Amino acid sequence: MPASTSKSLRVAVLADSDTRWKWGSLTANRIAPADSDIRLDGYLLRGRATPTARQLEEVGVRADSLREVTAVEFLREMARASEGAEGTEEGAPAYDLVVLSLVGGAVQAMLHGLSYQWRERFGPGRVKRPVVVTGYVGVVYEKLADGLLLRHGADLVLANSRQDADRFTAVYEGVGADASSVTEVALPFLGGAAYEKHDPYTVVFAAQPSVPESRKDRTYLLNRLVKHARLHPDREVLLKLRSKPGEHTTHIEEQPYQRLAERIPGGLPANFRLVYGHMGEVLDRTDLLVTISSTAALESLHRRIPTVVLTDLGVRESLGNHHFVGSGCLASWDELDAGHEPSPDEQWVARQGVAAGGTSRTESGGGSYETAFDAARERIAKLLGQGGLTALAPYYTPATAPGYLPGILARHHLGPDGSPLPGAPDADREPGPVRQIVRRAARGAYRHGVQRVAPVIRRMGEL
Repeated sequence: MPASTSKSLRVAVLADSDTRWKWGSLTANRIAPADSDIRLDGYLLRGRATPTARQLEEVGVRADSLREVTAVEFLREMARASEGAEGTEEGAPAYDLVVLSLVGGAVQAMLHGLSYQWRERFGPGRVKRPVVVTGYVGVVYEKLADGLLLRHGADLVLANSRQDADRFTAVYEGVGADASSVTEVALPFLGGAAYEKHDPYTVVFAAQPSVPESRKDRTYLLNRLVKHARLHPDREVLLKLRSKPGEHTTHIEEQPYQRLAERIPGGLPANFRLVYGHMGEVLDRTDLLVTISSTAALESLHRRIPTVVLTDLGVRESLGNHHFVGSGCLASWDELDAGHEPSPDEQWVARQGVAAGGTSRTESGGGSYETAFDAARERIAKLLGQGGLTALAPYYTPATAPGYLPGILARHHLGPDGSPLPGAPDADREPGPVRQIVRRAARGAYRHGVQRVAPVIRRMGEL
């Protein structure tokens, strides 16, 4: 049997939630050079949103290894791997690619932490280090400048569409930062079968953990969904949920729809169901996707499934549905109850990096979804072929942001220069049984406080 001609590519993905693990791991597979044999090691950053076993299973992405770490543990692991590659000591071979699939502040901390570790071991010159990649898990509709500048310094900052690439470049150039890292790709989880009508006709509401936030608004949306089910008994109406009560995802969910559904007068109609699972599998049976501003809308549009972004609570930046202005998808529950089906604007859809059936992704005919990751692959292959890379150079430094950066780094037990602070978690041993029990108890108490105690305190404050 002939030997494989593919090149081994070792990839590390650091993620802080189920959604970001999905984006990071799928992105790693999408952007790896075509002839690569990938070994993917997953690292889950310990915190409030660390995914549960059920959430990881629902995402459906497999890794060759997967473990939970603190920020300092991850940094030291990356340093040891790089030492092995340089031949300075025995150890794991170096990673070729590191994907930071984290909230912006955590990305910035990892960039400074990695820079410190590599500088301490190899000096300030060019070193054989991994290519570092970061980006966003979906629609970027808030904190554009803040989030982008916190991600600056990675070798590649991925933009999920032509529109995002233009915006990212404008922000970096506007502050005098190097914008060459901005690389246009697409959302890595688009795909699936093209839309065909189903029997029964199925309406899916894609819920979001924090949009909207208030109990009043979430109760309103749930009541309208239930009303739609009662008005259309021939339809199946599904409420697609991201997490179960007590689980956290990228955002905190203080008012779970499951709890609100228990209080529906008269109970839920027979044609109404709460569902979990992989979004792609739910879309396989969807005839109408309804949401406030979920990235699921882009997945749905990619398949040409009729998609509605609700206007009932207004078109507002705080909701994120302002991103869909010009899409042709904005509508209200009154219109949906009357039988309205939207018709998306093709130019708007194309500019979002969304396409189906091999159609153009961009207004200039920039290729199909299948070629969306070619530029990233080419850049990574070129960087890997250089034999050494210069130090990471984030825009934020102790000189440019002395009142901002130290606090961001300290949250991850790092000093202003990226070095581990005294008392940072020990990276050289696994937590013992007692420490593990304390961690689980603390996390459970935190989640209880967020979902039960905090809303009560806020309501009392409004009296």
